[in-house]
Amino acid sequence: MIELFNIDLLSYTVQTAETAPTHSYTIYWLILLGSMLLSWLVSARMKSRFSEYSQISIPVTGRQVAEQMLKDNHITDVKVISTPGHLTDHYNPADKTVNLSESVYNSNSIAAAAVAAHEVGHAVQHAQAYHWLGLRSALVPIVQLSSNLVGIVLMIGIVLLAMGGSPWVLGLGIGLFAVTTAFAFITLPVEFDASARALKWLDRSHLMNYFDHGKAKSALFWAAMTYVVGALSSLAMLLYYVFIFLNARGRE
Repeated sequence: MIELFNIDLLSYTVQTAETAPTHSYTIYWLILLGSMLLSWLVSARMKSRFSEYSQISIPVTGRQVAEQMLKDNHITDVKVISTPGHLTDHYNPADKTVNLSESVYNSNSIAAAAVAAHEVGHAVQHAQAYHWLGLRSALVPIVQLSSNLVGIVLMIGIVLLAMGGSPWVLGLGIGLFAVTTAFAFITLPVEFDASARALKWLDRSHLMNYFDHGKAKSALFWAAMTYVVGALSSLAMLLYYVFIFLNARGRE
Protein backbone atom coordinates (compact mmCIF):
# COMPACT_ATOMS: atom_id res chain seq x y z
CA MET A 1 0.00 0.00 0.00
CA ILE A 2 2.79 2.41 0.91
CA GLU A 3 4.68 1.70 -2.30
CA LEU A 4 1.59 2.24 -4.48
CA PHE A 5 0.80 5.46 -2.64
CA ASN A 6 4.32 6.80 -3.19
CA ILE A 7 4.19 5.89 -6.88
CA ASP A 8 0.87 7.71 -7.29
CA LEU A 9 2.26 10.72 -5.48
CA LEU A 10 5.37 10.89 -7.61
CA SER A 11 3.33 10.51 -10.80
CA TYR A 12 1.71 13.84 -10.09
CA THR A 13 5.02 15.62 -10.56
CA VAL A 14 4.97 14.96 -14.29
CA GLN A 15 1.49 16.37 -14.83
CA THR A 16 0.97 19.77 -16.40
CA ALA A 17 1.16 22.98 -14.43
CA GLU A 18 -2.46 23.81 -15.29
CA THR A 19 -3.77 20.78 -13.38
CA ALA A 20 -1.38 21.14 -10.44
CA PRO A 21 -3.50 23.28 -8.06
CA THR A 22 -6.47 20.91 -8.06
CA HIS A 23 -4.34 17.83 -7.63
CA SER A 24 -2.20 19.46 -4.92
CA TYR A 25 -5.21 19.93 -2.67
CA THR A 26 -6.27 16.33 -3.29
CA ILE A 27 -2.80 15.01 -2.47
CA TYR A 28 -2.57 17.16 0.64
CA TRP A 29 -5.82 15.83 2.11
CA LEU A 30 -5.01 12.25 1.13
CA ILE A 31 -1.65 12.48 2.91
CA LEU A 32 -3.06 14.28 5.94
CA LEU A 33 -6.08 12.04 6.46
CA GLY A 34 -4.20 8.86 5.55
CA SER A 35 -1.38 9.68 7.97
CA MET A 36 -3.82 10.52 10.75
CA LEU A 37 -5.76 7.28 10.23
CA LEU A 38 -2.67 5.08 10.09
CA SER A 39 -1.16 6.79 13.12
CA TRP A 40 -4.39 6.32 15.07
CA LEU A 41 -4.63 2.63 14.14
CA VAL A 42 -1.03 1.88 15.14
CA SER A 43 -1.30 3.93 18.33
CA ALA A 44 -4.54 2.18 19.28
CA ARG A 45 -2.94 -1.22 18.66
CA MET A 46 0.09 -0.30 20.75
CA LYS A 47 -2.06 0.97 23.65
CA SER A 48 -4.18 -2.16 23.48
CA ARG A 49 -1.11 -4.40 23.72
CA PHE A 50 0.43 -2.43 26.57
CA SER A 51 -2.88 -2.37 28.43
CA GLU A 52 -3.16 -6.15 28.08
CA TYR A 53 0.43 -6.87 29.08
CA SER A 54 0.25 -4.42 31.99
CA GLN A 55 -2.14 -6.88 33.64
CA ILE A 56 0.34 -9.79 33.51
CA SER A 57 2.53 -9.71 36.61
CA ILE A 58 6.13 -10.77 37.09
CA PRO A 59 8.18 -10.77 40.33
CA VAL A 60 10.15 -7.56 39.64
CA THR A 61 9.37 -3.92 38.84
CA GLY A 62 10.48 -1.87 35.86
CA ARG A 63 13.07 -0.14 38.03
CA GLN A 64 14.56 -3.48 39.10
CA VAL A 65 14.65 -4.72 35.50
CA ALA A 66 16.50 -1.58 34.39
CA GLU A 67 18.99 -1.72 37.24
CA GLN A 68 19.73 -5.41 36.69
CA MET A 69 20.21 -4.98 32.92
CA LEU A 70 22.61 -2.09 33.55
CA LYS A 71 24.53 -4.24 36.02
CA ASP A 72 24.71 -7.20 33.64
CA ASN A 73 26.13 -4.90 30.95
CA HIS A 74 28.73 -3.52 33.39
CA ILE A 75 27.33 0.00 33.22
CA THR A 76 27.82 1.76 36.54
CA ASP A 77 27.49 5.45 35.66
CA VAL A 78 23.81 5.45 34.61
CA LYS A 79 21.00 6.13 37.07
CA VAL A 80 17.41 4.85 36.85
CA ILE A 81 14.91 7.52 37.88
CA SER A 82 11.15 8.02 37.81
CA THR A 83 9.66 10.72 35.58
CA PRO A 84 6.09 12.10 35.65
CA GLY A 85 3.55 11.31 32.96
CA HIS A 86 2.45 8.35 30.84
CA LEU A 87 4.62 6.93 28.02
CA THR A 88 7.33 9.47 28.93
CA ASP A 89 10.03 6.81 29.19
CA HIS A 90 13.38 7.74 27.63
CA TYR A 91 17.14 7.55 28.01
CA ASN A 92 18.96 10.86 28.39
CA PRO A 93 22.57 10.57 27.13
CA ALA A 94 23.40 14.07 28.41
CA ASP A 95 23.07 13.20 32.10
CA LYS A 96 23.14 9.40 31.67
CA THR A 97 19.76 8.65 33.18
CA VAL A 98 17.15 6.04 32.31
CA ASN A 99 13.89 7.89 32.86
CA LEU A 100 10.92 5.61 33.49
CA SER A 101 7.35 6.85 33.74
CA GLU A 102 5.70 6.23 37.09
CA SER A 103 3.53 3.43 35.68
CA VAL A 104 6.67 1.62 34.45
CA TYR A 105 9.03 2.44 37.32
CA ASN A 106 6.82 0.93 40.00
CA SER A 107 4.96 -1.69 37.96
CA ASN A 108 5.79 -5.39 38.01
CA SER A 109 4.27 -6.30 34.65
CA ILE A 110 5.44 -7.63 31.30
CA ALA A 111 4.79 -4.26 29.68
CA ALA A 112 6.84 -2.41 32.31
CA ALA A 113 9.73 -4.87 31.99
CA ALA A 114 9.75 -4.55 28.19
CA VAL A 115 9.78 -0.74 28.29
CA ALA A 116 12.45 -0.60 31.00
CA ALA A 117 14.70 -3.03 29.13
CA HIS A 118 14.22 -1.06 25.90
CA GLU A 119 15.33 2.19 27.53
CA VAL A 120 18.36 0.49 29.03
CA GLY A 121 19.05 -0.77 25.51
CA HIS A 122 19.70 2.88 24.61
CA ALA A 123 22.08 3.20 27.56
CA VAL A 124 23.96 0.13 26.29
CA GLN A 125 24.11 1.71 22.82
CA HIS A 126 25.60 4.84 24.37
CA ALA A 127 28.16 2.87 26.37
CA GLN A 128 29.20 0.92 23.27
CA ALA A 129 29.27 4.01 21.01
CA TYR A 130 26.57 2.67 18.69
CA HIS A 131 27.04 4.76 15.53
CA TRP A 132 23.37 5.42 14.73
CA LEU A 133 22.76 6.75 18.24
CA GLY A 134 25.83 8.98 17.92
CA LEU A 135 24.58 10.33 14.61
CA ARG A 136 21.10 10.99 16.00
CA SER A 137 22.52 12.77 19.04
CA ALA A 138 24.76 14.93 16.84
CA LEU A 139 21.77 15.97 14.72
CA VAL A 140 19.56 16.99 17.67
CA PRO A 141 20.60 20.71 17.71
CA ILE A 142 20.13 21.00 13.94
CA VAL A 143 16.76 19.24 14.08
CA GLN A 144 15.58 21.47 16.92
CA LEU A 145 16.45 24.57 14.87
CA SER A 146 14.80 23.13 11.74
CA SER A 147 11.66 22.19 13.68
CA ASN A 148 11.35 25.73 15.06
CA LEU A 149 11.66 27.33 11.62
CA VAL A 150 10.08 24.89 9.17
CA GLY A 151 6.43 25.72 9.81
CA ILE A 152 6.71 29.46 9.30
CA VAL A 153 9.12 29.15 6.34
CA LEU A 154 6.78 26.73 4.53
CA MET A 155 3.81 28.98 5.21
CA ILE A 156 5.62 32.06 3.87
CA GLY A 157 6.78 30.10 0.83
CA ILE A 158 3.28 28.91 -0.04
CA VAL A 159 1.82 32.42 0.46
CA LEU A 160 4.49 33.87 -1.84
CA LEU A 161 3.65 31.25 -4.47
CA ALA A 162 -0.04 32.15 -4.24
CA MET A 163 0.93 35.78 -4.88
CA GLY A 164 3.00 34.79 -7.91
CA GLY A 165 6.35 35.07 -6.13
CA SER A 166 9.51 32.96 -6.31
CA PRO A 167 9.38 29.32 -5.15
CA TRP A 168 12.79 29.48 -3.49
CA VAL A 169 11.47 30.35 -0.02
CA LEU A 170 9.38 27.18 -0.27
CA GLY A 171 12.56 25.42 -1.36
CA LEU A 172 14.27 26.56 1.84
CA GLY A 173 11.31 25.22 3.83
CA ILE A 174 11.62 21.90 2.02
CA GLY A 175 15.29 21.73 3.00
CA LEU A 176 14.38 22.29 6.66
CA PHE A 177 11.61 19.70 6.43
CA ALA A 178 14.02 17.23 4.85
CA VAL A 179 16.27 17.50 7.93
CA THR A 180 13.41 16.49 10.23
CA THR A 181 12.42 13.66 7.88
CA ALA A 182 15.99 12.35 7.77
CA PHE A 183 16.07 12.45 11.57
CA ALA A 184 12.87 10.39 11.73
CA PHE A 185 14.45 7.68 9.56
CA ILE A 186 17.77 7.74 11.45
CA THR A 187 15.74 7.14 14.62
CA LEU A 188 14.39 3.83 13.26
CA PRO A 189 17.56 1.69 13.51
CA VAL A 190 18.21 3.19 16.96
CA GLU A 191 14.80 2.10 18.23
CA PHE A 192 14.83 -1.34 16.62
CA ASP A 193 18.35 -2.06 17.89
CA ALA A 194 17.40 -1.02 21.44
CA SER A 195 14.45 -3.42 21.33
CA ALA A 196 16.66 -6.21 20.00
CA ARG A 197 19.12 -5.66 22.85
CA ALA A 198 16.25 -5.66 25.35
CA LEU A 199 14.79 -8.92 24.07
CA LYS A 200 18.20 -10.59 23.97
CA TRP A 201 18.85 -9.66 27.59
CA LEU A 202 15.37 -10.75 28.68
CA ASP A 203 15.97 -14.10 26.99
CA ARG A 204 19.13 -14.82 28.93
CA SER A 205 18.05 -13.30 32.23
CA HIS A 206 16.40 -15.20 35.07
CA LEU A 207 13.19 -13.33 34.24
CA MET A 208 12.58 -15.83 31.49
CA ASN A 209 11.26 -18.21 34.12
CA TYR A 210 8.26 -15.93 34.37
CA PHE A 211 8.44 -13.87 31.24
CA ASP A 212 6.62 -14.48 27.99
CA HIS A 213 9.09 -13.57 25.26
CA GLY A 214 6.39 -13.36 22.60
CA LYS A 215 4.39 -10.79 24.57
CA ALA A 216 7.46 -8.66 25.21
CA LYS A 217 8.35 -8.80 21.53
CA SER A 218 4.80 -7.81 20.54
CA ALA A 219 4.79 -4.84 22.93
CA LEU A 220 8.11 -3.53 21.64
CA PHE A 221 7.16 -4.16 18.01
CA TRP A 222 4.03 -1.99 18.18
CA ALA A 223 5.93 0.72 20.04
CA ALA A 224 8.50 0.73 17.21
CA MET A 225 5.74 0.89 14.61
CA THR A 226 4.74 4.34 15.90
CA TYR A 227 8.18 5.56 14.79
CA VAL A 228 7.81 3.86 11.41
CA VAL A 229 4.44 5.50 10.77
CA GLY A 230 5.84 8.88 11.82
CA ALA A 231 8.79 8.54 9.44
CA LEU A 232 6.62 7.46 6.48
CA SER A 233 4.13 10.25 7.14
CA SER A 234 6.96 12.77 7.22
CA LEU A 235 8.34 11.41 3.94
CA ALA A 236 4.92 11.62 2.29
CA MET A 237 4.52 15.26 3.35
CA LEU A 238 8.03 16.04 2.14
CA LEU A 239 7.22 14.61 -1.30
CA TYR A 240 4.04 16.68 -1.35
CA TYR A 241 5.97 19.91 -0.81
CA VAL A 242 8.56 18.85 -3.39
CA PHE A 243 5.68 18.32 -5.83
CA ILE A 244 4.44 21.88 -5.27
CA PHE A 245 7.97 23.24 -5.67
CA LEU A 246 8.63 21.39 -8.93
CA ASN A 247 5.36 22.56 -10.45
CA ALA A 248 6.10 26.15 -9.40
CA ARG A 249 9.51 25.91 -11.03
CA GLY A 250 7.85 24.61 -14.18
CA ARG A 251 5.71 27.75 -14.38
CA GLU A 252 8.68 30.12 -14.12
